[in-house]
Amino acid sequence: MTFTTSPAPAHSASANSASAAAFDALAPLRFPPDLRLTPEQFELLCAANREAVLELAADGRVIAMTPTGSETGLRNGELLFQLKLYAKRARGWKAFDSSTRFRLPDGSVLSPDASLLRLDRWQALSPEERRSFAPLCPDLVVELASPSDEGPRGVRALREKMASYQANGARLCWLLLPHDQAVEVWPSSGAPQRLEQLQVLDATPDFPGLSLQLAEIWAG
Repeated sequence: MTFTTSPAPAHSASANSASAAAFDALAPLRFPPDLRLTPEQFELLCAANREAVLELAADGRVIAMTPTGSETGLRNGELLFQLKLYAKRARGWKAFDSSTRFRLPDGSVLSPDASLLRLDRWQALSPEERRSFAPLCPDLVVELASPSDEGPRGVRALREKMASYQANGARLCWLLLPHDQAVEVWPSSGAPQRLEQLQVLDATPDFPGLSLQLAEIWAG
């Protein structure tokens, strides 16, 4: 099974191939509402449409993610910077950015805004599994909510993702709400806890020494 974007219209035999390729890259992806894919088919879809930001729900639905705004991009960069510093300082961890997809045990394929994975779990994967969508749930996942409650990056959709991470074995999940300057802390099981007006968010005891400087993330 092969998936591609809609082809560009033919102009002439001498049409510039680079321009045609650029047009193809910008062509919108359209999915039938009843389309359901296996994780293997979804991987083919992503390989054929590398510019698209896609996720796969546990029921096989393809979710097209909206691009982030510049403000959210700055915050996400600061978030990843802090996690990478921790991973280097504490050792024993790998930090991943928002372009990384993980194949969860329930068959969904999701890409958190930032995540941490224990080094021994990463090393236990085969080279092929590392090159593909790693078949596991990260130990820590972090999502940044958009101002709107609508769409795949809205609070409602991200809470569903938090519950999915939790059900698939994440040890800790953080949902950051920049416009409220608040955090929802999702433990490995049980109901989330909302924290407000924090300057520092600590992850102990599961991640000794890990803390987020929230003021720097809110500022971007």
